Amino acid sequence: MIKVLVIGAGAIGAFYGSLLAQAGAEVSVICRSDYDQVKQHDFIINSQALGRWNFTPAQVLKSVTDLEAPPDYILLCTKVVPSVDRVELIRPAVGRNTSIVFIQNGVGIEQEMLEAFPNNEIVSGLAFICCNRINPGEILHLAYGRLVLGNLPGGVSRKTMQLCELFNQSGIECGASEDIVTGRWQKCVWNAPFNPLSVLSGGLQTLDILQTQEPLVRSIMHEVCDIAAASGHPLPDDIVNINIENTYAMPPYKTSMLLDYENGHPMETEAILGNTLRAARRLGVAAPHLESVYALMKLRELKLTDRRTERRRRGERRKAK
Repeated sequence: MIKVLVIGAGAIGAFYGSLLAQAGAEVSVICRSDYDQVKQHDFIINSQALGRWNFTPAQVLKSVTDLEAPPDYILLCTKVVPSVDRVELIRPAVGRNTSIVFIQNGVGIEQEMLEAFPNNEIVSGLAFICCNRINPGEILHLAYGRLVLGNLPGGVSRKTMQLCELFNQSGIECGASEDIVTGRWQKCVWNAPFNPLSVLSGGLQTLDILQTQEPLVRSIMHEVCDIAAASGHPLPDDIVNINIENTYAMPPYKTSMLLDYENGHPMETEAILGNTLRAARRLGVAAPHLESVYALMKLRELKLTDRRTERRRRGERRKAK
């Protein structure tokens, strides 16, 4: 039986892990904040497209070090934020034949994984999905769900195709890409405007943003396309229009960055915006809209840090009484 370890069992990790379990894989999860809930009551997956089901992992673990034997695949689904060392997080679970699959947002996030695990297959995964964790252990799947997987630095291996087939057997579309880095830029076209604008607007959902600020959204998307092309990854001419049409068609949706902000969690500002802008500056590509959005997001992050500091101080004062 194929053994899979999901690290980062939030909305994305729990949803896709549950699908692999339905397809016959033995799926274990690393669960931190939701450990007690999941250990006692399993995950509840409520999908508007696929129905409702419980997902009982083979093992529910608090730490990677608790795993007894290396899995065939690690599914890394954590947020890409400065406070999380992805390499050290997964290292204790990586065996000689473990394929490392990261389903995460951002561009320019591959190299550290390639350097840290030169003898393992590194697979980049992209999820095109509307999916949120609404309560501990409870996942709401609103729309879409397509996955794309590809090996780094390029190509598609036998093991990657095997994983694609498992996902397809579970009822979700999963394709393989010979050039997954270009796919990362394609996803950034949507992430770069909607994730930060949802935060900067004070909590608006995707449809509200698009209906009122479509010209701004389009400008940001075109800047990402220009940077991608200069980076050697030209994108389809119609990609902006396709993203706009798909967003109008999807249910109103709170982005992952907005949910992180509302919950006081670190946001993927650097992975999505910072890395994109650093590529633009390195290549001499003008991106004035992205520059402005990035600067405003850094101020918003500062506000988030202030909120966390104040909560910690209040907690310390209560303990001291």
